[in-house]
Amino acid sequence: MNKKEMAAKLAKQSGLTQAKALEVITLIFDATPRHGIIAVELDAGRKVTIPGFGTFGTRKRSARTGTNPSTREKIEIAAKTYPYFRPGKTLKERVEE
Repeated sequence: MNKKEMAAKLAKQSGLTQAKALEVITLIFDATPRHGIIAVELDAGRKVTIPGFGTFGTRKRSARTGTNPSTREKIEIAAKTYPYFRPGKTLKERVEE
C-alpha cells in the first residue's frame, strides 16, 4: 500500500475527502525537516507511542573502528542517532495469526 492508497482507505472509512485524508497522513508521517509529527518528536529525542500499534524512538550508536572491506584499511565510523520502530503486543499478535 502506498500513501495515495492509504489516503483513499482513510477517506472511505472516516468520511473525509481524499485530499483531506492525504493531508492528515502527510502531517503525521512527513520526514522532511520541521514537518511530520512523528519526525519532529524523534528529532527532539522523544518517543511516540501508539498503544496497541507500537513505539517510534531513536537510539544512539557510538563511534567505532571499522574495516574497509576492499582495502582492509582501518576506518573510523562516526557516532550516529537512528530511528527505530518496536511493534506493540496487539499488532504482533495480529500479524502472527
